[in-house]
Amino acid sequence: MDLTLASLAAQSYPVHLMEVVVVDDGSEPALVLPPIRPENTRLVTAPAHGWGPAHAVQAGVEATEAPVVMRLDADMVADREHVEAHLRWHHLADYLAVMGRVVFTDAPDTGLTATRTRERVEDGSAADFLGPGNTMEWVSEVLESTDGLRTAGHRAWEVFTGATASVRRELFESAGGMDPAMAMGEDSELGYRLSQRGAVFVPEPVAVGWHLGCPTTERRGAAAVRFGRPYKENRIPRQGSRRDSPRRTWQVPFVDVVVDTVGRRFDDVSETVDALLGGDTADIRIRLVGEWGRVTPGRHGTIDDPAVDVRLVHENYRCEPRVEFVESEPAPDPDVPFRLMVSPGSLSRPGAVRALTGAADREGAGLVLLRSTGRGRGEALRLERTAAFARARHLGVSAGERDALVAQLWGLHLVDREEVLIADGEPGERPPKDWHKKMLKAERNEERWRAEAERWERRIRALTGGRLSRLLLAVRRG
Repeated sequence: MDLTLASLAAQSYPVHLMEVVVVDDGSEPALVLPPIRPENTRLVTAPAHGWGPAHAVQAGVEATEAPVVMRLDADMVADREHVEAHLRWHHLADYLAVMGRVVFTDAPDTGLTATRTRERVEDGSAADFLGPGNTMEWVSEVLESTDGLRTAGHRAWEVFTGATASVRRELFESAGGMDPAMAMGEDSELGYRLSQRGAVFVPEPVAVGWHLGCPTTERRGAAAVRFGRPYKENRIPRQGSRRDSPRRTWQVPFVDVVVDTVGRRFDDVSETVDALLGGDTADIRIRLVGEWGRVTPGRHGTIDDPAVDVRLVHENYRCEPRVEFVESEPAPDPDVPFRLMVSPGSLSRPGAVRALTGAADREGAGLVLLRSTGRGRGEALRLERTAAFARARHLGVSAGERDALVAQLWGLHLVDREEVLIADGEPGERPPKDWHKKMLKAERNEERWRAEAERWERRIRALTGGRLSRLLLAVRRG
C-alpha cells in the first residue's frame, strides 16, 4: 500500500481533482496512512458485516461522491500518467469501462522505498527501476487478435480486470456495484454486468501499472478456477463452462422469453410455451403476460367462463419453475444476455433458441428477426441482445428508433422462418400425439412379418432338402 500511495502522489493528473480512499478490510494490525501519499487521501474501514475485495471496493465507492470511480489494487505501482490516461476517456463518453495495462513484476530485494518510488514515478524512470515484467499472455493475445477489442463484440468484458479499472459512477451504480458474495472473480463478474448495461471496454496502454508479485489466480490457477466456477456460473450466463450442463437452470438465465397471452386461446399459448420448454435449451425463463387478476378463488364458471383461457393457462404452468406470470410486459432484465418475444401459436423447433442466439453471436447482431415471407404475417418472434438495446436507451434514442440504431451499431440479422418455426400442418420434429399406438402397431407388424419369413424358410427347406435354403439364407443374412 505504501508504494501504491507513493506512486499516486507523483501523478500528472491535477491533485485537487483526485481523491484517494484506502479501505481497511479487517487488517491486523489496523492500517495507518503513510506520510508519502496524495494530499486528498482518506482511510475508511469496511463495514463489519462483510469481507473480501468486492465488499471493500463497494465500501470505498460509497465513501465518495466523485463522478468517476477508479479501482487500483494495493500492490500496484502506477506510472506517472496512469490516472490521467484513464480520466481522459471519461471526458469523451459516459458509458466506457477503461482498463489499464497491468505488468507483473517481482519487487527488487533492496531499494524499493516509498520515497524512491515517488521519485522514479515523477521523473518517468519507474520502468527502469521495476523492470519490464510480464503481462497476462491470454489477455495480450485477445487484445492483439481483436485490434484492441475493436472487433471483440460481446466478449470484450472477458478481459476486464479490477487491478486498474475505471468507470463513471452512474454506470457503476446502474450495474449494481460490486457483488459482495464474490470472494474471487469479482472484477470479471462486474465486467459482465457493465457489458450488459451497454458499456464499451477500452484498453489504455498508457495507463501502465506494475503489479508487485504474482497474483493468486496466476500462482494457483487451477484452484482459483475451481473455487470461482460455481459463483461465476450462477451469475454469468456467458461463462463457457456453463454450457457443459445444458439441462441446468441458474440464478441468471441465458434467455428471457416474453409471451403475451392477453386475448389468446389456451391451445395457442400452451403449444408455444410447451415447445419452448421442451426445446434443447433449458436455460430460459418464460414470462407470460396476462390478465392474471381474473384468476379468482371461489365459485366461477367452467367451460363457458369468460376467463376460461386465462384460468387454463395459469393452472397449466403455475407449478413450472421456469414460468412467471406478469400483468404487463416486463422491462428487460439487464443481466440476461437475450430477450426473445414470441407470439402465441408459433411452434418453435427444438433447436430454435440455440439457433437464434447462435446466429446473433456468430454475426455479432443486436437484433434477430424472421425473414419476411411477403404473406402479410405479423412478427412471430424477435430476439434482442440486451446489451445492444441498453446502449441505445442510454444514448437517448426513442423506442421507435431503437431498432434502427441497434442495427447500425451492432447489426440486424434475418433468419428463415423454416429454420426456427414449424409450419402449419408440418409434423415437425416432435413425436405425434398417438406415437404409442403407432409403436405398438409397428411391433405387431414386426412379429407378423417375422413369423411369415420363418414359414417360408421352413417351406423352402422342405422342398429342397435344405440345400437351396442354406444358399438363400446365407445370401439374406449376409
